[in-house]
Amino acid sequence: MRIVGIDEAGRGPVLGPLVVGLLSIPADDLPMLAEHDISDSKHHTAKKRHLQYDWILQQSEDRDWYVDTIICKPNRIDNAVYGQGLNLLEVDLFASILNRHNEFSEQSFDAMMDACDVNEERFTNRIVERLNDWPRYKSTIHSEHKADTNHRIVGGASIVAKVVRDRIVHELQETLGFPVGSGYPSDSNTISALPKLIGPEQIHPDLRWSWATVERYWTQNYSTPAPK
Repeated sequence: MRIVGIDEAGRGPVLGPLVVGLLSIPADDLPMLAEHDISDSKHHTAKKRHLQYDWILQQSEDRDWYVDTIICKPNRIDNAVYGQGLNLLEVDLFASILNRHNEFSEQSFDAMMDACDVNEERFTNRIVERLNDWPRYKSTIHSEHKADTNHRIVGGASIVAKVVRDRIVHELQETLGFPVGSGYPSDSNTISALPKLIGPEQIHPDLRWSWATVERYWTQNYSTPAPK
């Protein structure tokens, strides 16, 4: 029997990808997560998250642990905002990463996911509808609000997703040669970077042009419609 957690990082930022992380471990290894204080990524400093992430990856080399991420780029996020919506985008991403897990292992599992939908059962059912190999013998899938806080396996997935996203944003910053902050609209460094990333001919591909922050800046500074 395996224990699986799935979570995302980067739903709200105006800059950078949304990353879905998955952590799958043998059920007997679950106490190791408590021993190493693996929990919701928001409860730890960036330095500690990186150390925990490296420890998780080491276990995937030394033990029967499975770690995976899906990186969803801004253009796909924008298309979802103007189309099916972010909740269904997350459903597709969660189902995709769980399908990849099921190709890795034929063992039964208990999966817990952090639900973005106000209706946890609906979120679960939509994911189940998209699975290639379901039902699976003695396996279960559940969604829960604040699952990253309530379940260490989901906390581990949140660390994986958060660190991978942070490293991508850091690499972008190194490429651009100026600070971009965390990517959240509340970050002053991110807001200060907008003039260098928006217009007049195009919006940088790592920005989400469907976000009000970008649309508002474009409207205030350019007379033509924002490119989409």
